[in-house]
Amino acid sequence: MSDFFDSREAFVARFGGVFEHSPWIAEAAWDAGLPADARTAQGLHAALVTQFRAAERERRLGVLLAHPDLAGRLAVRGELTADSTAEQASAGLDKCTPEEYARFQELNDAYKARFGFPFILAVRGLTRAEILENFEARVGNDTETEFATATAQVERIALLRLKEMLP
Repeated sequence: MSDFFDSREAFVARFGGVFEHSPWIAEAAWDAGLPADARTAQGLHAALVTQFRAAERERRLGVLLAHPDLAGRLAVRGELTADSTAEQASAGLDKCTPEEYARFQELNDAYKARFGFPFILAVRGLTRAEILENFEARVGNDTETEFATATAQVERIALLRLKEMLP
């Protein structure tokens, strides 16, 4: 493996996007000293999650805010990151019917109005119907429950991304 673990710069360049648009997490993990098992998806995930969880709530909120809407306007315009594009396409979100697209827009708008951040769900392996069911169920949560759920989903997305990058 070209060694992404040789320098902070190479490490952050490779893993800085694992948490959407949040390279500070990879920087903090490097600065804290990587554990011996950081060359595995699970080990590196643990190191990154430690930094994410240690951050102040506002910083974690910033990570949530960096995530795109599911089947949202950025996706329609082709402006998602490569990871987000692949993840949404894997769940068929790029093939929504006009009715599904309209429902996603309604839910995205209602969710953001209620919680102040986008709905986040690790969609890989789910169908559009399952995603909509999750969306409809979660939009009724209280803010603290949903913040905790969204941050857990961000961590899951990061793990799935790392499993594609490392053994």
